[in-house]
Amino acid sequence: MVCGKPETLNDDDFNLLNPTIIIEVLSKSTKNYDRGDKFKLYRDLPALKEYILIDSESVDIEVWRINSKYHWELEEYKSIDKVLAIPALDVSVSLADIYEGTVFENPD
Repeated sequence: MVCGKPETLNDDDFNLLNPTIIIEVLSKSTKNYDRGDKFKLYRDLPALKEYILIDSESVDIEVWRINSKYHWELEEYKSIDKVLAIPALDVSVSLADIYEGTVFENPD
């Protein structure tokens, strides 16, 4: 999500330089990369205020927010009755709405 005019690298649609919020739906095969090396790259984007990771295998949302001292802080949501606050957009969304229709596999 971008607040303002999108800025891209080489005028393409694939390299947004000024996102305010990035939301990732984690998959089993990429979640370690999304939490690690990818987030390291995203932290270099000056406009980024929130990085939201939504687990697709369980009710688990991680929200990284930049604080007033420019340090990243983690807030976790692990209960379906919680409400995800997104201050950069002044919006809140219930986890029940986010996970509506999601069927989780039962572990063996």
